Amino acid sequence: MMLEVTIDVALVRRLIAAQFPHWKNLAVRPVDFGGWDNRTFHLGDEMTVRLPSAAAYSLQVEKEHRWLPRLAPLLPLSIPVPLAMGAPAEGYPWHWSVYGWIEGETAKRERIADLSEFAADLARFLVALRYVDATDGPAPGQHNFFRGGPLTVYDGETRQAISALGNRIDTGAATAVWEIALAAAWEGPSVWFHGDVSRGNLLVEKGRLGAVIDFGTCGVGDPSCDLAIAWTLFEGESRDTFRACLAADEATWARGRGWALWKALIIAAGHIDVARAEIEESWRVIDAVLINRECQA
Repeated sequence: MMLEVTIDVALVRRLIAAQFPHWKNLAVRPVDFGGWDNRTFHLGDEMTVRLPSAAAYSLQVEKEHRWLPRLAPLLPLSIPVPLAMGAPAEGYPWHWSVYGWIEGETAKRERIADLSEFAADLARFLVALRYVDATDGPAPGQHNFFRGGPLTVYDGETRQAISALGNRIDTGAATAVWEIALAAAWEGPSVWFHGDVSRGNLLVEKGRLGAVIDFGTCGVGDPSCDLAIAWTLFEGESRDTFRACLAADEATWARGRGWALWKALIIAAGHIDVARAEIEESWRVIDAVLINRECQA
């Protein structure tokens, strides 16, 4: 569905004034890092407004309003908690959200005091998330692009990306990593996962991990998708710490490596439209995945 309205400050002001008039005098301005799936704006100093940027992401709004208030008190770090849900209006076709503001900066290396400590803190958060009762939780599906489901969903486009990259990568090694991930089926019970554990969704405060945000792809199923961060942020000792604190077995680690490789391959092959910095980062991740495979062979 093509949007017929621009998601900007003026639209947010109109939506707030019409649906939440008690907040209409608060200043609205874009956040510094707004993400891709949603357009996010400050509402005063203590709230944010998040509007899905496409129909696919609009499926996540009601899920977040249902589950995040239940998850938040059970987790060791701050997560977003919705304060209000807005309705379609002013030419904007989907539900949208008002959240409390969470302090912190995105997880760039230079902001993290100790990467291994950061890895341990993140692992403890993910373990706590897995221990939350998963009864009636959202199973993998279109709402989260099948995160938590089998990697076979992405088999076709992964092999296409490997082929498209030709002699720019070791296609044999990439295919081997991918096929090992496919063969390492999840046999455990469905558990909670975040679904998009990335630098932009991890907030740093005073050098430590302070919050985990953007649960749009969360659900219950196979948690290995949350392990891709082992190759996109961690390395060496910090990667080993992350794995040890998660107690990740060989099969789960292989699937996590597969998730990291899939995303990096489709970005490097130009299958999705991203900034140049992300394309450059995808090549680093591909190298990290393939080198790590050789070290473990």
